[in-house]
Order: sequence, then C-alpha cells, then structure tokens
Amino acid sequence: MTTQTDTPGSVTTVYQVSGMSCGHCEGSVSGEISEIPGVTSVEAVAATGEVTVVSAAPLDEEAVRAAVDEAGFELVGKA
Repeated sequence: MTTQTDTPGSVTTVYQVSGMSCGHCEGSVSGEISEIPGVTSVEAVAATGEVTVVSAAPLDEEAVRAAVDEAGFELVGKA
C-alpha cells in the first residue's frame, strides 16, 4: 500500500528514491522534503531507497521530485 491515512488529517506516502547510499544521503533527502509545506515527518532509509513522508494532505509528486532533485537524487516514484 503506498498511501494510507494514519490519523485524521494526515497522509503517509512511501516514495522510492535512487542513489542514496549513506546516512548523509538520508539527511539530505529528508531535509529537502521536510521543507515542502504540509510535511510533518520524513524518514529516509538508504538501504531500501524508501522515503516515508507524513503530511497534512496528499503532496504534489512534482514538489517531492523537485525536493529530491535538489538533494542530488532521483525520485523513481511511489513505492
């Protein structure tokens, strides 16, 4: 399942990001995505390439793509 509602008003989405290989990579991706308005939590895992994002509402995938690009990585899509 790619998107689920955790609590009223919050949405969890898992994205697949290529190129992350270490904790610094995780921090870069998390930092950029956390700047998107409405994002309340970000967890990036380099080992799996998965980035779990909790937000107040569904995010525009292009905004997430731009944030991941800014961090120097590629958004593959939703996991």
